[in-house]
Amino acid sequence: MTTIGEALVTQLAERGVETVFGIPGVHTVELYRGLATSGIRHVTPRHEQGAGFMADGYARVSGKPGVAFVITGPGLTNTLTPMAQARADSVPMLVVSGVNSVSSLGKGMGHLHELPDQQKMMSTVALLSEQVRTGDQLTPALDRAFEPFSSGRPGPTHIEIPLDVAGEDYSAAAERTVPLDPAQADATRVEQAAHLLETAKSPVILAGGGAVAAAEVLRELAERLDAPVVQTTNARGIMFDHPLGVPASPSLKAVRELIGGADVVLAVGTELGPTDYDMYATGTMAQMRNLIRIDSCAQQLNRHEAEIGLQGDAKTTLVNLEQAIRRKNAPSATGADRAAQTRTAAYGELGTAYQAQVQILNAMRDALPGTIMVGDSTQPIYAGNLYYDAARPHGWFNAATGYGALGYGIPAAIGAAIAEPGTRITCIVGDGGAQFSLPEIMAAVDEQLSITFVIWNNHGYHEIATSMQDVGVTVVGCDPTPPDFEATAKSFAIPHHRCAADPQAVADAMAAAAQLTGPSMIEIEAPVFRAS
Repeated sequence: MTTIGEALVTQLAERGVETVFGIPGVHTVELYRGLATSGIRHVTPRHEQGAGFMADGYARVSGKPGVAFVITGPGLTNTLTPMAQARADSVPMLVVSGVNSVSSLGKGMGHLHELPDQQKMMSTVALLSEQVRTGDQLTPALDRAFEPFSSGRPGPTHIEIPLDVAGEDYSAAAERTVPLDPAQADATRVEQAAHLLETAKSPVILAGGGAVAAAEVLRELAERLDAPVVQTTNARGIMFDHPLGVPASPSLKAVRELIGGADVVLAVGTELGPTDYDMYATGTMAQMRNLIRIDSCAQQLNRHEAEIGLQGDAKTTLVNLEQAIRRKNAPSATGADRAAQTRTAAYGELGTAYQAQVQILNAMRDALPGTIMVGDSTQPIYAGNLYYDAARPHGWFNAATGYGALGYGIPAAIGAAIAEPGTRITCIVGDGGAQFSLPEIMAAVDEQLSITFVIWNNHGYHEIATSMQDVGVTVVGCDPTPPDFEATAKSFAIPHHRCAADPQAVADAMAAAAQLTGPSMIEIEAPVFRAS
């Protein structure tokens, strides 16, 4: 006999799921019945929010959907924040939960973990929420939940199975729906876009997170067009150390001037959102003449006026676009100069404090070649989001843009480490943000993951305090006492090293940590904020 819960696990494995992040509970016992023999790895976080953020980090690095198992009610509400972050950043994630028995739903009888309407609540964040009440609904529900991961704009989806359904016999035929092919950009529009680009004198490319999978062909096209490539936070690394690369925020004045001076702008896989393009909340964005947009989502294409919108997968569309460019006017060969001038000016805008933090990030990167840097909202991450050249695609991501959830860094780094076990992950968090998810480090210990947890310890919420002072608000609530991180690391049974906020000292500590097996912690003694 196979139960519906067992059939779920089997069908997840058939869809290529290799890892599930979850905390078992009495409301998900039946989902775990076949897990031990399924070949799927189970990772246990310390909080359901951690499960969601782990799934997010795993998905970004592996390119596969991250999957989380959580209980009814509080387990699912704890996962809402990671789902919102995934929705904002177009990260494929499937959350599978229980829900109370069918006969009790909507009755308000006070059952354990009861919500007025759990599925309706989930539909406000998830791309779709499916409830499975019978065996023959399981496979179609999974088909629909997985569909956005391969066609259209990805994000979080949700499936819930009532407690009295998960343990029922499964006798339905698992006939899967043929997945939809990704949308293909209209050939006529591709030709029109190619004509604009091949006649452009000063083109600029804007690359977002949706362009990462197309990094190679994007570089080739940039070189052919002699076009500087501005990379948003989630695109950093696709043009590492390239003469045409601009690893700087399009919110900076110098980058805006570069974009405004272009006669054609090609935007690939970027929603042109304010956390990337107007982080200073000016209410304006760089002017973009002859804007060509490539995006997998039709709704996204309609949100900003463009000369030409191309709906389709970034890689396929860029290949078609490059093939359609039959000629190119003799390039003025100014692209590298324009990029270099923008890099210099953008770096100069940072100010000495942020420049010092970028130098520390560069030292980390160079001390640990190929590392993936995963971050939370903290000063070095803010600095890096403004200006940092990651050494590889997917080499830099964090939650300081988009939804902006604190507590992201530690669990997301765990997901990244599981997705790419041969790479040492660098997790950068502040002492404040670390306290949102510090216990998740024990999951890294359990799994013996190669992660260096870097704590930027300035004894409080320095950035928030500064923002309060800047507008004349008396600083309140910005100095929560951090734990003794050395003692904390000892309780986790992981090595701890404390160093000054100096590039060489940090590089030495990173190099030493790289020689260790399993996780370790580096505490950087950052300048402490003092309210004046």
